[in-house]
Amino acid sequence: MKPFSVRKLALAAAVAATGLIGASASSFAQEVTLRLHQFLPPQANVPKLVLDPWADKVEQESGGRIKIERYPAMQLGGTPPQLYDQARDGIVDIVWTLPGSNPGRFPSTEVFELPFMMTNAEATSRAYWDLFEKHMKDTEFKDTHVLGVWVHGPGMLHSKEPIETLDDLKGMKVRAPTRIINSLLGQLGATPVGMPVPQITEALSKGVIDGCVIPWEVTPALKVPELVSNHTEFGGEHALYTTTFVLAMNKAKYDSLPDDLKKVIDDNSGQEFAAFAGKTQAGADVPSRQIAVDRGNNIIEISAEDTETWKEAAAPVYDQWVAEMKEKGIDGQMLIDEARALIDKYTNQ
Repeated sequence: MKPFSVRKLALAAAVAATGLIGASASSFAQEVTLRLHQFLPPQANVPKLVLDPWADKVEQESGGRIKIERYPAMQLGGTPPQLYDQARDGIVDIVWTLPGSNPGRFPSTEVFELPFMMTNAEATSRAYWDLFEKHMKDTEFKDTHVLGVWVHGPGMLHSKEPIETLDDLKGMKVRAPTRIINSLLGQLGATPVGMPVPQITEALSKGVIDGCVIPWEVTPALKVPELVSNHTEFGGEHALYTTTFVLAMNKAKYDSLPDDLKKVIDDNSGQEFAAFAGKTQAGADVPSRQIAVDRGNNIIEISAEDTETWKEAAAPVYDQWVAEMKEKGIDGQMLIDEARALIDKYTNQ
């Protein structure tokens, strides 16, 4: 038997070693688990139609190297108003929450919640992202890495007793999601009751509130069509109100990612994601509305002409907000003008 060539042995060893190194590098490529925490049950439309598809897409585009664990309904503890700080402090990695759950902390976002400001959720969400990048990214949201911001579809009234005019609203205890909507309801004659959305079901069933303002899409998850029989919609181009949302990530966690995984996150962040989220959330309004229709509930449609009366009654909310922003060193009128111009731009595209 011929002896092995020393040179061939060395070459074979080198090839084998190279293969092992390659296999080792591949098998030890950094893998990351991110915990996503939010306040709605998993079957609600936002988790089901927005957050889960987003997380699935990130996982897929990372080649499985990013794993996103989803924790609905505050399963990791705390209350909805604590979500943003959970992301800021690294208690969790990503949160979906309402800036308005922390009154006065994210004042610039409130411009989109002003009455009869928004047209549709996609256009308004695009406008929100633009204004976020210009005025909020490095100020109010500097402590987290924001992945997306958006708004829901047209906000409306759901009540035990019919609301057809402003007089019908007077004295009613109505749940509101944020400081601005509290102000709006008070201006319209209601008694506003601030509370996070998960508390609506119990509050309605126990008579703590007479009604609530939410978009159609979340009503099935909260059993609202079973607990009230009247739903008041508004005609015209602009909705009664909307609420702002943010999907925020712990900054240190984002910074710790390798560049290729940062790119996966970046590719699924920003204005296009904002537009997708707003459009998708609002898209769930129609089937959710149909549930109330099928139950035989009373759908009250206030005409565009009569809506003008509501707009006039709500107008002082703007002056009050501008004055409050001035005290914070923020040019509220400038934000209103910029928000309106952007909303009009994207609505008419």
